[in-house]
Amino acid sequence: MNLKKTPPLDLADRIQPSNFRDWVPDQAVLATADIRGDRVTVKNVRYCKHLAPGEYVPDYYDKSFNLRRVQAVDFITMPFGPVPSLAHTLVSFELAPEAPMAEPEHLVISVEVRKEKDEPAYNPVLSAMRQYELIYVVTDERDILRRQAVINNQDTYLYRTTAPPEAAQEMLVSMLRRANELAQQPQFYDLFTNNCTTNIVEHVNLIRPNRVVYDIGVLLPGLSDRKAYAEGLIVGEGDFEQVKARANIRQRAQLADGSADFSSAIRR
Repeated sequence: MNLKKTPPLDLADRIQPSNFRDWVPDQAVLATADIRGDRVTVKNVRYCKHLAPGEYVPDYYDKSFNLRRVQAVDFITMPFGPVPSLAHTLVSFELAPEAPMAEPEHLVISVEVRKEKDEPAYNPVLSAMRQYELIYVVTDERDILRRQAVINNQDTYLYRTTAPPEAAQEMLVSMLRRANELAQQPQFYDLFTNNCTTNIVEHVNLIRPNRVVYDIGVLLPGLSDRKAYAEGLIVGEGDFEQVKARANIRQRAQLADGSADFSSAIRR
């Protein structure tokens, strides 16, 4: 009797992305969106109350709004310590106020590595080896920007983009639909091809084909703000260093900490 041996499974066949792991608390809940014409309801907008570095109380809320209220989008970079070419990038959408004298509202989308409780701090080598899942975090500025600028006392750069309202609205819908897709079909994060900046670029190019060219400024997110300035994607007078200096919100965030108009104060 001739028994044939079953060939061993390739590693890629055995390891598949999953939404069902023991996630860190601030990434345990996925955001999804119900989009019906101009009416949008985002479920599970994260609003962690940060107490100290690494200490927080996770919380979530749902947010409903008319898409036509989206009037702008800001590009944000958060450098990784002393390595200037490395950074996290994210976007914040501005919603026009619903009542006279009210402040605009903001909704942040951050494309991140999704970490498990027993995993160490983010490792770039592992992120290039399909060891992390990808997550679209929809969050409050009082969560993610406050954590970086106030709790962690780190430089945080916020740039107003040149995107008109219609483009900002299309980009938000595109990103929310991608969040819905990931809730159904998870994907692996990849340091070079499926990271924070490559995903933002894909959404920009989806609504404005070939608007952003892939180059070193995409592969190294810490250079992405310089690239955006060179390509006319961000607002600002003067040379890039002057624009960047004005974009740093760390001190303004610390002064505005606890205020009801935090988002407006960091933009003044």
